[in-house]
Amino acid sequence: MRKSTIWLLAVVMAFAFAGLLFLQMQYVSIILKKSSEQFNETVKRSLHQVSKNLELEETRRYLEEDLSREEADNYLYQGGQDNLGGEIITEGKYKMQFAKADGTVEQIEIHSDIRTRKIEPLSSLSRNKSAGSIVSTSKDLQQILKRRYRYQNGLMNEVILSILHTANLKPIEERIDFKKLNNYLKSEFINNGLNLPFIFSVINKDGNVVYQSGEIPPVADVVTQVLFPNDPPSKQNFLKVYFPTKGDYISSSVTFIVPSIIFSLILLVTFIVTIYIVFRQKKLSEMKNDFINNMTHELKTPVSTISLAAQMLKDSDITKSPDVFKHISGVINDETKRLSFLVEKVLQMSLFERQKAALKLKEVDANDLLAGVANTFALKVEKYEGTIDIDLQAEDSTIYVDEMHVTNVLFNLLDNAVKYRRLDTPLTLMCRTWNENGKLLISIEDNGIGIKKEYLKKVFDRFFRVPTGNVHDVKGFGLGLAYVRKIVEDHKGTIRAESGSNSIGTKFIITLPLIKS
Repeated sequence: MRKSTIWLLAVVMAFAFAGLLFLQMQYVSIILKKSSEQFNETVKRSLHQVSKNLELEETRRYLEEDLSREEADNYLYQGGQDNLGGEIITEGKYKMQFAKADGTVEQIEIHSDIRTRKIEPLSSLSRNKSAGSIVSTSKDLQQILKRRYRYQNGLMNEVILSILHTANLKPIEERIDFKKLNNYLKSEFINNGLNLPFIFSVINKDGNVVYQSGEIPPVADVVTQVLFPNDPPSKQNFLKVYFPTKGDYISSSVTFIVPSIIFSLILLVTFIVTIYIVFRQKKLSEMKNDFINNMTHELKTPVSTISLAAQMLKDSDITKSPDVFKHISGVINDETKRLSFLVEKVLQMSLFERQKAALKLKEVDANDLLAGVANTFALKVEKYEGTIDIDLQAEDSTIYVDEMHVTNVLFNLLDNAVKYRRLDTPLTLMCRTWNENGKLLISIEDNGIGIKKEYLKKVFDRFFRVPTGNVHDVKGFGLGLAYVRKIVEDHKGTIRAESGSNSIGTKFIITLPLIKS
């Protein structure tokens, strides 16, 4: 797959994810907006009912006061004795109902004595008996009802006029009991399903706060309602209500937002990891192709050399010359070793494809193993006029490892030290062992060309080689250190590289668990 195709797929996936995220945000925003509007509408409906309840209570209070005044002015009974004359006093009983904030109905009785008509003496009644008692009595009752209606109508008109002309002249704190107002608000909010803490304040017609149940932030989302809406606009008072937990209440209506965010993050992480893996596999595929191409060219040289040497051995004249025969045999031997080395690299690559090496574990003394490898490698070091020192400080050095693979690891590290030596400086190698935190540590240090700090971790990647421009003095395939790290990790160990001062020299430190661990 081409890199441009991968980038195109990445852009399409990113665009689709961004679109999905945008739609989710829009959907959540719409839900929150609708929930907020519904909340405010419920609060306004509750405040309107509270304002209506306050008006009814004020009306009832004025009516009771007016009836009390009328009763004080009237007298209960006036008339002569022995039925000589007087007035009939008709007692009226009236009932009025008021709806409270909690939904209950309060009923009050109003007693009123209403003067109906003058009563004639019995002597007068006896003289008028011929006029017809039934018709006269019916007319008298009708007149009584009319006068009663006119009286009550006048009474109500007087109350209404009193409310219109005098109620709005009083300060709001005299018209409202703030404790009752708090109870009204609480009852109405609960009846409408808003069992939330609230803070309210009453603002008078001059814009001053006359009562406040708590502290309201300067910038707060408050709902305002006019108290006594029938008052003149210039004398209107206001009620403001603030809900501290309104945001939490509205957020609870979108409970799916948390799992939505979680799944969106999972999708985003999956998308990023997928793109990273695709690019990584693309890079590994390119490196693998380069490796195969290089390996093919490398294999051609020893094969052609061995083939040419074999043809030369067929010549009878060459067999008669011992020196020439020895030279050709040496060439065949060298090229065979080179061919074996290349085959070993191919086997190492196949080891990575299997993901896990087949280890034959056994007890090994790390001090003895390192000393044996160093002694074997000493001849190659001396060939380049170098020195190799051994410092075995580990008192507990018994490990449970595959001896062949660990030996190859040590040989790889020592071979790299020789290949990447400085030509103008004698090679110096130091091999050490020591114990730390219940583990065995093995270090191999050289004074070679070193590795830049930005490449210290990358040198263990497959096919990676430290960039040196267009100069490649040392041939390789970038598999040696990758093989080293894999074998160490398969033994549940770790390996790290450290660079010397001024990027001169390299130190590899291997940490392995002891057998007792």
